Formats: sequence, structure tokens, C-alpha cells
Amino acid sequence: MSERKIRLNGARDAELFVQAAERCSYDVDVCYNRVVIDAKSLMGVLSMDLRKVLTVRYHHDADREFDKVLEKYAV
Repeated sequence: MSERKIRLNGARDAELFVQAAERCSYDVDVCYNRVVIDAKSLMGVLSMDLRKVLTVRYHHDADREFDKVLEKYAV
């Protein structure tokens, strides 16, 4: 399992992040403290405090396209 720290700067960033996660054939989760949300759920991601640094966990080696998205939001 791989992890990256990201920060989403609003609803539009969350939407673009979720769209990228939806294209992945593997599980992608967003975590903050003890809360774990499916990164492919826009409502789930928007329910998180986007002002905080979030941890993305994915259960596969990220493909180049998803890795670019993670890099865009990396902290």
C-alpha cells in the first residue's frame, strides 16, 4: 500500500481528484485521523475538512496519470 499527503483547495479540486480516482482500477482511500473515505465518492470527499492535510492510500502502484494528480495536490 502506498500513501501520499495532499491538500484540496475547495470543491473544484475535490471534484477533479475524485474523477482521477474513479479512473483507477484499484482502491483509493482518503484518510484524516480515524476517518477513512472512498476517494471515488465525491460526497465522501466533500464531507471531509478540506482545510486539513489528507492522506491518500492506494492499494496498487499508481499509474502515471493518477500520480500526476497526486503531485498536483501534494503537500
